Amino acid sequence: MRVEKNNIFEGVDWLLVLLYVLLVGFGWINIYATSITDTSTDFFDLSTRYDKQLFWILLSIPLIIGILFFNSKYYEKFSSILYLISIASLAGVFILGKNINGAMSWYSFGGISLQPSEFAKAFTALAVAKLLSDRQYNLGLIKNQIKVFIIIFLPAILITLQPDPGSALIYLAFFFVLNREGLTLNYIILGVITIALFILTLLFGPSTVTLISFVIITLFVYFFAKKDSTYLRFQWYKVLSIYLTVGLFIFSTNYVYNTVFEQHHRDRFDVLLGKSIDTKKIGYNTNQSIQAISSGGFSGKGFLQGDRTQGKFVPEQDTDYIFSAVGEEWGFLGSATVIILFMLLLYRIIYLAETHTNKFGRIYGYGVASIFFFHIVINIGMVMQLLPTVGIPLPFFSYGGSSLWGFTLLLFIFIRLDAHKSYDW
Repeated sequence: MRVEKNNIFEGVDWLLVLLYVLLVGFGWINIYATSITDTSTDFFDLSTRYDKQLFWILLSIPLIIGILFFNSKYYEKFSSILYLISIASLAGVFILGKNINGAMSWYSFGGISLQPSEFAKAFTALAVAKLLSDRQYNLGLIKNQIKVFIIIFLPAILITLQPDPGSALIYLAFFFVLNREGLTLNYIILGVITIALFILTLLFGPSTVTLISFVIITLFVYFFAKKDSTYLRFQWYKVLSIYLTVGLFIFSTNYVYNTVFEQHHRDRFDVLLGKSIDTKKIGYNTNQSIQAISSGGFSGKGFLQGDRTQGKFVPEQDTDYIFSAVGEEWGFLGSATVIILFMLLLYRIIYLAETHTNKFGRIYGYGVASIFFFHIVINIGMVMQLLPTVGIPLPFFSYGGSSLWGFTLLLFIFIRLDAHKSYDW
């Protein structure tokens, strides 16, 4: 039997580490570009955002060493405890938290603020991996599906109540993990259909969408009935329930949209769907972001040469809209390079996850890749007005210590598990 050795760097996948360093380094360069001013003081006095981010980057080094220091078995053994701690921290912000930008999502310690939702993703991924890796666990059973849904959606609900619906949206990424582990694809298909019906109803109205939906359903029913003449005789109640469910959902869409959604959410959807044009208020950020990206052209205007970036035309450009700085100053080449680096990161994580003989490491790896994928697609899609603005960071690029530490924790726990995969558990 082999046991882990004392060298914490043994077995570490250095390609993942290199990708991490490249992304964090290039991310900091763009934070520097978006936050430098004519009045910027001496380097590293923590009065500017790029200095503060550099401080968090340096603090990530002892965090990484600490993650690698612990025996890989501990992450599985204590995953439930870490998950409960994360739930307690999410609930605690309602009592001890600090309200920033209208959300009770932060703890403040002196001049340092930490957002527990950034760390909860890693601990939820550990808890999901722990549950699904149990040999007695059968994901095909409804009661077991309910268990894993509770683990996934409990932190999502607490985060939504803060309110921070953008961060809560990331927890849908776990359905990719569940699908990899045997959950029927019907859940993902149902989710896609629900979103499509919701958007189409907002665009074309409930009557038109209902008529088209009923025609499509009827064609499917006719297809099955043609193959099996007894289909309608025994399945008529299921068919009727589908008609009723789809109809009720479509006609309730406008009510939900107008009463459940906040006004700023409705405004963002209206701008995205082209129902209204607003380049001065709710659509100002996205409009300025698109102009900054398009002005970069093929090779960009050059580092610190982007007039929109240096002129501070794009609000929140060092956080949610950091990718617009990449587009303007580094152009298509720089933007494509960033996307390629992210794709290499995702591919490497999935590739390594598939090499794990231990289910815990594999499932956690897929959780890491899915969370990164959601963040990357939603953030870049938001910046380019392909998706509504929901306010989630671009991994390793967006300014913020909690964000950087959360993604670092998420990735390096996997690196630690991967380094241990050749040893007996």
